[in-house]
Order: sequence, then structure tokens, then C-alpha cells
Amino acid sequence: MTEPCFSIRRARPADLDRLVELCAEHAAFEKADFDPQGKAEALARMIHPPGPDLKPRLEIWVVDNGRGAVGFVSVGREASTWQARDYLHMDCLYLRPEARNRGLGEKLLQTIADHARSLGLTEIQWQTPTWNEGAIRFYRRHGAVSKDKLRFTWTVGAG
Repeated sequence: MTEPCFSIRRARPADLDRLVELCAEHAAFEKADFDPQGKAEALARMIHPPGPDLKPRLEIWVVDNGRGAVGFVSVGREASTWQARDYLHMDCLYLRPEARNRGLGEKLLQTIADHARSLGLTEIQWQTPTWNEGAIRFYRRHGAVSKDKLRFTWTVGAG
């Protein structure tokens, strides 16, 4: 059996259903709830916003094995009050098990580092669960530094 050939490219509209599947897998891996309802349409609006003056809220690159996406990284531009500058926020980096340990995570990190530089940004921030020791080792091996903080979410009603 031949080894799959992987490529990294920007997500396209045809990838959206697979991206939702990958998000569900990522959420399950991180022991989080995930409802796929309406996600493909919402992601479409975020990466390809309607209107000529709107910029994408989220940018996604996928790892493609020739048969479709088997991983992705997503980022968005954010601002830091303390640093008084913008940074790139990596929201997700996920690879299916068959795509792991092939250097693809490193290539995804390099892809977003190149993207940050193209935007004139010098920092990328993200979080990972404290129990995800494999991810923590991976990020530290690539020079990332962790900060102890708790991440909170607050669901506010519509009215």
C-alpha cells in the first residue's frame, strides 16, 4: 500500500462539511460538547463573509490527503490591551490520528507563522487543555511558552 501524499492548502467551500466533522472529532478529543447543527453555514460566513468590504473573521488551512481534509488549523486576528498590539490567535489545530507524527503539525505551525509575518504580526497565542501532554510537548518543542491561566466561557442570553 502506498503512503498518502499530504498537502496543506486554504480551506475551500467544498471543505466545510468535512471541517465540521473534524471539529466534532476535535471536540470529542478535548472532552467538549459539540453540536454540528448550522456549523457549516456559520463557518462559511466566517471564512468567506458576504459583502465586498468584510474581511474574514477566521482563516483556515486544511491538511488534504488527496481524498479530503484530515486536519486543519484555524486562526483569527485579535488585539491585546496589555501589549497594545494585534496578535494572531490560533483557535484550533487538529489532525486525525492517521495524519499525526508525519511533520504535518509543524508544517501547520509554520504556515500560520508565515501568515502572521505577512500581516506584520509578531506573536501567536492559543490554549490547550492542561491534560493534553502530547500537545504541550509538541508546542514546547517548537519554542512556545505556556502561561498558567484559566479559560472561562460565559453564555449570555439574547435579551
